[in-house]
Amino acid sequence: MESVEKYFGSMVFDDKVMQKRLAPDVYAALKRTIQDGRSLNLSVANAVAAAMKDWAVELGATHFTHWFQPMTGITAEKHDSFITPDNNGGVIMEFSGKELVRGEPDASSFPSGGLRATFEARGYTAWDATSYAFIKDGVLCIPTAFCSFSGDALDQKTPLLRSMEAINRQALRVLKLFGNENVTSVKTTVGPEQEYFLVDKDLFNQRKDLLYTGRTLFGAKPPKGQEMEDHYFGVLKPRVQAFMKDLDEELWRLGVLAKTEHNEAAPAQHELAPIFTTANIAADHNQLTMEIMQRLAKQHNLVCLLHEKPFKGVNGSGKHNNWSITTNTGVNLLEPGETPYENAQFLLFLCAVIKAVDEYQDLLRVSVATAGNDHRLGAHEAPPAVVSIFLGSELTEILEAIEKDEPYGAKEKELLRVGVHTMPKFPKDTTDRNRTSPFAFTGNKFEFRMLGSASSVSAPNVMLNTAVAEILKRFADELENATDFETALHELIKRVIREHKRIIFNGNGYDDKWLAEAEKRGLLNLKTTPDALPYLVKEKNVALFTEHRVFTERELKSRYEILMESYCKLINIEGRTMVDMARKDILPAVSEYAQTLCNTLLSKKAVCETLDCAYEQETVERLSVLSGKAHKHVKVLEKALAGASKLDGATELGFYYKNKVLPVMEKLRAAADELETLVASDYWRFPTYGDLLFGV
Repeated sequence: MESVEKYFGSMVFDDKVMQKRLAPDVYAALKRTIQDGRSLNLSVANAVAAAMKDWAVELGATHFTHWFQPMTGITAEKHDSFITPDNNGGVIMEFSGKELVRGEPDASSFPSGGLRATFEARGYTAWDATSYAFIKDGVLCIPTAFCSFSGDALDQKTPLLRSMEAINRQALRVLKLFGNENVTSVKTTVGPEQEYFLVDKDLFNQRKDLLYTGRTLFGAKPPKGQEMEDHYFGVLKPRVQAFMKDLDEELWRLGVLAKTEHNEAAPAQHELAPIFTTANIAADHNQLTMEIMQRLAKQHNLVCLLHEKPFKGVNGSGKHNNWSITTNTGVNLLEPGETPYENAQFLLFLCAVIKAVDEYQDLLRVSVATAGNDHRLGAHEAPPAVVSIFLGSELTEILEAIEKDEPYGAKEKELLRVGVHTMPKFPKDTTDRNRTSPFAFTGNKFEFRMLGSASSVSAPNVMLNTAVAEILKRFADELENATDFETALHELIKRVIREHKRIIFNGNGYDDKWLAEAEKRGLLNLKTTPDALPYLVKEKNVALFTEHRVFTERELKSRYEILMESYCKLINIEGRTMVDMARKDILPAVSEYAQTLCNTLLSKKAVCETLDCAYEQETVERLSVLSGKAHKHVKVLEKALAGASKLDGATELGFYYKNKVLPVMEKLRAAADELETLVASDYWRFPTYGDLLFGV
């Protein structure tokens, strides 16, 4: 068997391959482009393209594609072959520098939020040299940015790259104040933990709601759910373990640092976590991971569900965005060190994050706002919709001491003793972890826990990078003009702690008392997507993004339109699916079963008037009442869905779906789910929660 060390990254045109296949001057020019953002001239691009093509063809590739991430939430590809006609009726395999650095996919069918009219079709993809090309399914995939003919960003990658440049610029200014002259670049690093469900493919195919929307729109709770807590970290089932083994191997060949995998809290739920890498590569890798998960699952007769809340009453799936800031010299700027109280550089960067999260909490909430995630946030399984920061006891005490100008007495690290003599003793962490916090400090990074499973990690990292860049800019502006740097630094840190400590909360985020406390502190509680999205185009946020050249005002407004439109379209599909399932599956099944009970009732009475018919009589009556309710709700839902077509404007439509359509969907579901508990399983038309959650 081939060792992991040998095949890891074997399908990636990485630095090792480039050094081997490129001439020294070409390699040096490409590295300057990657590290310093310098433009690549055509002769160098041609040399890189030729080497890349030869490498790909040797590994069996016949086509190439500019692999990009439009605002659909998934990746996009247009495949072109390497073949070029020769003069003898045959073909040769060619790939030019022009084809490498620029593509031209039709942009008219991708979401643009009004930036482009439908008939204006031209769009461009541009090679992102900072993210390595790779081979997937026999195709050379070149990671690219995607923009319109007018230069507007139509993708997830472009703003992320811009935000990384923004935080790099401002962080370098701050680091130079501390004498770090050898630092030439600063990057944000990300490690996205990915949760997902695996269900049997045959069962999945019998449910229209899963097929059309990715979540169950109907479903009564099974006798057993996750209350026994026996699935979390439990032994992997053979089919699941086989899937995970194949997933690891394919991801490793693509250079994805898949590291940890385990069963999650809910039945049929699992998690995969990678090792950290730079933010844009982490975003690319996470998109690849989701895509490969879904494809490989089918090969095991499974389906991978990435919806944020596929089963009501069961934990949904999130994605934890572990975020930090590192220098090219290998220093993690969020590493407290042994004496964080004396580590002024760390404290300043920590304060930058605290101030950024407080001032731009609305943007963090916007970055995770989707129709699916609305079902999950605040459901006592995920963080609430209120953004807050968990720092833990030690850092909180340090900040309090600084605010009060009091000395801080560092505590000696306590040894953790488990009470068994043969077990090793080891230093206990200075603070516990908080799974209920939306934004938790976990040693040398922040874990942003509000993301939904299916979301790209790009948007949250764009918000984080840009917000922190803005605060670092303000810090640099102030400190560069200070006459006494040490005094100014101390006063700045103290002021930030005093003005922004409201965002720090170390308690239980699931407790309703916290929501009341958060309101007193003036923190936002944006419970749904329509509540959150308008904040994207607030004046202060437009100013933030335009100042740092991450978004133009046009691009921001287009994203608002795209996101609100996506919310409306998804709920419309869900509503129509519910109507279809209720009319064609649920109500007919109820009628059939009721007819059977009635026939049994009549037969019993015909045999003997004194026979006990209470079960049949009472069940038929309850079925009649509930089916009547369900039928009424179906008609109201149909009318509500029809009413949406009369409205114009994304904002009005979004609130209409939230206030008029979703409540009716909930009522229809409640009636149908109770009907499921009464109808015999032989009559119910599709697999139940019990079948799906315990069917693998």
